[in-house]
Amino acid sequence: MSEVRQFTVAADDDGIRLDRWFKRHLPDASFNHVSRWARTGQLRIDGRRAAPGDRVEAGQVIRVPPAEAPADPKPRPVRRKLSEDEVAFVNELVVHRDPQAIVVNKPPGLATQGGTKTRTHLDGLLDGLADEAGQRPKLVHRLDKDTSGVLLLARTARAAAFFSKAFSGRTARKVYWALVVGVPEVRDGYIDLPLAKQPGTGGEKMHVEEGEDGLPSRTRYRVIERAGNRAAWVELQPLTGRTHQLRVHMAAIGHPILGDGKYGGQEAFLTGAVSRKLHLHARRLRIDHPDGDRIDVSAELPDHFAETLATLGFDPADGDLPLDEVKFSQTPEGQKRAASAAAKARRRERKGERRSRRRG
Repeated sequence: MSEVRQFTVAADDDGIRLDRWFKRHLPDASFNHVSRWARTGQLRIDGRRAAPGDRVEAGQVIRVPPAEAPADPKPRPVRRKLSEDEVAFVNELVVHRDPQAIVVNKPPGLATQGGTKTRTHLDGLLDGLADEAGQRPKLVHRLDKDTSGVLLLARTARAAAFFSKAFSGRTARKVYWALVVGVPEVRDGYIDLPLAKQPGTGGEKMHVEEGEDGLPSRTRYRVIERAGNRAAWVELQPLTGRTHQLRVHMAAIGHPILGDGKYGGQEAFLTGAVSRKLHLHARRLRIDHPDGDRIDVSAELPDHFAETLATLGFDPADGDLPLDEVKFSQTPEGQKRAASAAAKARRRERKGERRSRRRG
């Protein structure tokens, strides 16, 4: 292409940086190309010189110089065409769909994204959820391979940016159900333990790290029901988003999630006819919608989790606790206050339990 090109900024791109616009629409133009065009005055917005960091607005016209052939052109990878069964499968996972978002109930055992040894994954099936224009939805967060439940997809670039901001700003509320070994002493509490990648595991495993490498990590939990002292059904709400956070935190307080041999070892399994699969399920997601409404979706349990609930005598109808407002600060001072308040609450509850035992 030897002619100057002009593009009108679409509504979905309103407010993004110019370099981000190039990544979305002209990925063959490297950052070095864009920077050079800006330095030499060839890159313009509405006739004015532009820089890669400038924000674009809907309706503006971007003037782009003729395309430059890459020094070593490489063919773009072509995604394989999905089979009819794969398209049907991924559509069966959908529990909510609107013009901006799709929510699926991810089954356990299906990875969210691919990896070195992972060929079958949700990201590879998203062509089956493409709109009439062929636009496939985008992942905006992820679940571990063996964790089931609610997973949000954005159908437009604007929605992807909006949802990503909600997750990073912690305004989205995520509720998980888990079965854990033993019963936490405090029925409604917080776990505030910093986490870091465990050395020697290639980043595949996390651990509690009190030193400078540990990142603040907080989890709120509530005991829904207990099966004697053998196991408990708990609700978990991550207040931060570290890798494997819920699994590491529950193992750290001595109550590993049922089936989580990675962090709980042999203590994470019960004897008898209880499934050895991971019992961690993203039950509910509540998040603001880019069109001004709110998405509030729940996902049904996978078979193995439902069967274990029945085996332990739990009724799924008892699981959806009121979603009260949890407020916390991202500042170090606010984190200290929250941790102090949680510790006081735990001490008060323990004192109450001791008094009850003495009266009993």
